[in-house]
Amino acid sequence: MTKRIVLEGSRASGVRIDCAGGTLGRGRLQPTFPNATLEIRSRRRGDRPEWERPTDIAVTDCTIQGPVRIWGMGINGQAEALRLSSRSLGHTERAQAAAPSRITIEGSRLEAFGGTPLYLGPGVTRTALRNSRITGEAVAIAIYLDAESAGNIVAGNSFAVATGREVIAVDGSAGNRIVDNRFAIGWRGGIYLYRNCGEGGTIRHQTPSFNVITGNRFAYRSPIHLPAISVGAREGWNLYCEDDAGYPFGSSADNGDHATDNVVDGNEVEWAPLTGR
Repeated sequence: MTKRIVLEGSRASGVRIDCAGGTLGRGRLQPTFPNATLEIRSRRRGDRPEWERPTDIAVTDCTIQGPVRIWGMGINGQAEALRLSSRSLGHTERAQAAAPSRITIEGSRLEAFGGTPLYLGPGVTRTALRNSRITGEAVAIAIYLDAESAGNIVAGNSFAVATGREVIAVDGSAGNRIVDNRFAIGWRGGIYLYRNCGEGGTIRHQTPSFNVITGNRFAYRSPIHLPAISVGAREGWNLYCEDDAGYPFGSSADNGDHATDNVVDGNEVEWAPLTGR
């Protein structure tokens, strides 16, 4: 199938997509698309700050060429609705109530052609990528868990994707499970936990805490490389951290990552140089 698939609002709840080994997207022609190959998003009710969200969607046995984006109030943390919501307490709960939940991608292949293969926007909860393979080239990251998202699962996957940064970013996202995955990496990082304080003027309320990172294996192609796992990777080291200043809570009050109560155990790192060249 060469057209984009957009699942929007509560009417998309319960949709099942079984490709039976087929392909979504157009390979390297993907940049001609205006957005992601597969987009699962909430729908705003008129001009009110209320959203209808899709839930309980399953995607199985697909090759997805190009990005998958799942989002609620905004496509990323800099969206206007998120910025306005972040100015008062209860933002995390509002973002999660507005965003898609219980989305599953399983037994599939995600092929990157520059963009991030899987981006979970702010507030997305209980979404899983299982038993899948991520390949190709991403300018930045392979999987992004954005601010205020929580309870997501990345399990049993194989990553053979070239990235410009770490493979998985956990940005102010909490209570996730990243377990039993296999990573083939050049020299950059694997899984980084941080809080992107102040970006776009949006206050980050939640911290990258209570995540479980266990049973993962990192095979580096270079003996000199960045850390496979970094808990508290930034600690306020960004020029835009003061862009959300003026409020007595969240990243406005404290630019630190505050990555606490995370479980990191049973992960393996090895040097696996390329051969046959």
